[in-house]
Amino acid sequence: MLFKTLLLSFLVLSCTSHGNAGITSTFVRSEWPSVDIPLDNEVFAVPKGYNAPQQVHITQGDYDGKAVIVSWVTVDEPGSNKVRYGLSEEKLDLTAEGTVHNYTFYNYKSGYIHQCLIEGLQYATKYYYEIGDGDSSRSFWFQTPLPIDPDAPQKFGIIGDLGQTYNSLSTLEHCKQTGAETILFVGDLSYADRYKYHDVGVRWDSWGRFVEPSIAYQPWIWSAGNHEIEYFPYMGEVIPFRNFLQRYPTPYLASKSSSPLWYSVRRASAHIIVLSSYSPFVKYTPQWEWLNEEFTKVDREKTPWLIVLMHAPIYNSNDAHFMEGESMRVAFESWFCRYKVDIVFAGHVHALSVSNWIEFKPFTTQVSDEFVKFNHVAVSDLRLPHYCWAFFQASNKIFFLFQYRISNIKYNVSSGPSYPVPDKSAPVYVTVGDGGNQEGLAQRFRDPQPDYSAFREASYGHSTLEIKNRTHAIYHWNRNDDGKRIPTDSFVLLNQYW
Repeated sequence: MLFKTLLLSFLVLSCTSHGNAGITSTFVRSEWPSVDIPLDNEVFAVPKGYNAPQQVHITQGDYDGKAVIVSWVTVDEPGSNKVRYGLSEEKLDLTAEGTVHNYTFYNYKSGYIHQCLIEGLQYATKYYYEIGDGDSSRSFWFQTPLPIDPDAPQKFGIIGDLGQTYNSLSTLEHCKQTGAETILFVGDLSYADRYKYHDVGVRWDSWGRFVEPSIAYQPWIWSAGNHEIEYFPYMGEVIPFRNFLQRYPTPYLASKSSSPLWYSVRRASAHIIVLSSYSPFVKYTPQWEWLNEEFTKVDREKTPWLIVLMHAPIYNSNDAHFMEGESMRVAFESWFCRYKVDIVFAGHVHALSVSNWIEFKPFTTQVSDEFVKFNHVAVSDLRLPHYCWAFFQASNKIFFLFQYRISNIKYNVSSGPSYPVPDKSAPVYVTVGDGGNQEGLAQRFRDPQPDYSAFREASYGHSTLEIKNRTHAIYHWNRNDDGKRIPTDSFVLLNQYW
């Protein structure tokens, strides 16, 4: 089984673009300016009809994927807070009822925000749902994931730092083309905090309508970023994350979290942990205590893929936000290695950065000689630049598989190397904060490129992670280039547990 899996990985790797180690791409996309789309553009259009539901979005509603939270806004009056749903468009014979509330932010008053939990859903089933009243009602659908199973496939889209520019629109359109079933969002949603007073709320509304063509059909798993903090003493608004928390619920209670900002869900064969980079996380804080407990609940026999989402990357080779994630690295990196997290996705830096890579190296002399050499000589003595993960035999050759992973957990201020070293138990780190917001790209990479940095590019795009089975997944980064989705960087990810 190991041989078949690795051979398949080799074939896939041979047929796709490969994450080239130590590459800093010179490509910079500057097709559209980094300015927000005007409010009168059709992408922000208000649905027709009196009190028609708008800003419709869904997210997972429980721990294991058998519930969804449906959210929407009505402007004129509260209206119905029921969701009618069923297995066909013609027979919406089930109903669920939620809550409704509104809030003020400075002198902005929100619409009526509806949030409805639909529980007890069947796995691997397409549901149709309808919200609103009479002629103003609107219909959508969603697909539940496969049951929790180690070999259940799942395709995730990964987006960060999106905003509401023309570049953001390109990212959304291209991500929809990938067929991703779930979106992992690594923070910085609307960038409404770049506005003042009443316009902050207005731009949260416009963003909600902007992303609706995706988020009303695909659950987005949220991580909050720095642009969700919105600390505005000059406006009298000093409670962090108010707009985000009012509008975008998370299933935090299902994982026994004390805050919507950090939580976890299981989906198909993946256990996804969401962290908050801008909430207290040092020892004995609620987030630290929760994560310490949550890692012990991960069952790699059932959900072999362990994925972590955060906003500020803990490894970053860009001048933008350099070292901002260092304190979280100190707090949590040892846990990431101890529990063998497979991959960590972050945003914040407006560029792509992949910290690790894999590659196959064939040894063409006699198999027996190379096999003996492998078993009696340390990998470092073979003068190979990457960490050896495994090997297999095919066509009288030995193929060595090298996946270069790093950690800095040996450094304790007074002793140990104060730089990353190869570590087989460490995650792969991917920064994908290149969704397209108005702040533009982070184009100043640090030089020389660190040894642990595999590929980096300052342009807009999104990622996908396609889990195939318990042993391997395929990562792709797709560049937004001239209105087209261009697969640019990819690698095969081997599961840490299996």
